[in-house]
Amino acid sequence: MQKKISEIKEQLQNRLNQVNTLNELNDLRVEFLGKKGLITELSSMMKDIPFEEKKTFGSLLNAIKDETNDLINHKKETLEMDELQKKLETESIDVTLPGTKLTVGGIHPLIRVIDEIEEVFVSMGYDVVEGPEIETDLYNFEKLNLPKGHPARDAQDSFYITDEMLLRSQTSPVQARTMDANIEKGPIRVICPGKVYRRDDDDATHSHQFTQIEGLVVDKDISLADLKGTLEILAKKLFGEEREIRFRPSFFPFTEPSIEVDVSCFKCGGVGCPICKETGWIEILGSGMVHPNVLKGCGYDPEKYTGFAFGIGPDRVAMLKYGIQDVRSFYTNDLRFLEDFNRVEGGE
Repeated sequence: MQKKISEIKEQLQNRLNQVNTLNELNDLRVEFLGKKGLITELSSMMKDIPFEEKKTFGSLLNAIKDETNDLINHKKETLEMDELQKKLETESIDVTLPGTKLTVGGIHPLIRVIDEIEEVFVSMGYDVVEGPEIETDLYNFEKLNLPKGHPARDAQDSFYITDEMLLRSQTSPVQARTMDANIEKGPIRVICPGKVYRRDDDDATHSHQFTQIEGLVVDKDISLADLKGTLEILAKKLFGEEREIRFRPSFFPFTEPSIEVDVSCFKCGGVGCPICKETGWIEILGSGMVHPNVLKGCGYDPEKYTGFAFGIGPDRVAMLKYGIQDVRSFYTNDLRFLEDFNRVEGGE
């Protein structure tokens, strides 16, 4: 038996010396270690070996298997190195050829603004809260001091699905849901970003779908001074540290008093230009103190708690910041617009 093994070893060495390619080496592996290979056939002879010789034969068989694998693997490494060396000698790379242009995506301008606004308020301790885009009449209107038949409902001109379900016309329902869900009726500090829907004719400055970020603070002893200080920080972070804001009286059913907020024009510094329509001021958001009826409707005692709320349109802010002329550019998926914007911004 040892003579047979010695013959196989000698045969293996001779064959290895004749192998010049990886394909030939693979054929040799099959010839010796395959299911019908020379070494595999030795294993089938185990049943004919006397019991007292089986241990010795098994050791010899394992040894030749290991040695064969080692020799074949060593030969494989040698052939692979030879093949690589030939490629290095025969192939060359023309480093002057232009590279392949890869299309690299960037952050959408609207998402940039939303992220920037969220970062400002998160740094002040606000939570970011989201809610359903298909909303109930209860939360979209009634909880916000807009009972059935209220004239302000007509101004919303909403997309109703059923008599009691609609596409939300603002993100204020998220505020009402947050107050309702606060079982302990403790302080709240949240912003609510998301898409909203209103019946409107799409043009350069209007869209039936747009984004809003509304904020809500409810606590004891909250005043207009807190609202002004908060919005001043927002205006300076978005449009520059030199910016100032001013309050103008307005009306919203869910706040009392209600206030429109203007920021001094970041283009002309308040002198007057086409962007601010020569007024020196740009309207950026609506706000006010939370109406006592809204607090009461969500389980808060208006004698103990006060609060302020505000709503800002990221679409409008992005148009002002980046000089975008048409709000429809945000929603039409025009790659030319996105590529131009990312080129101006330097991409990311």
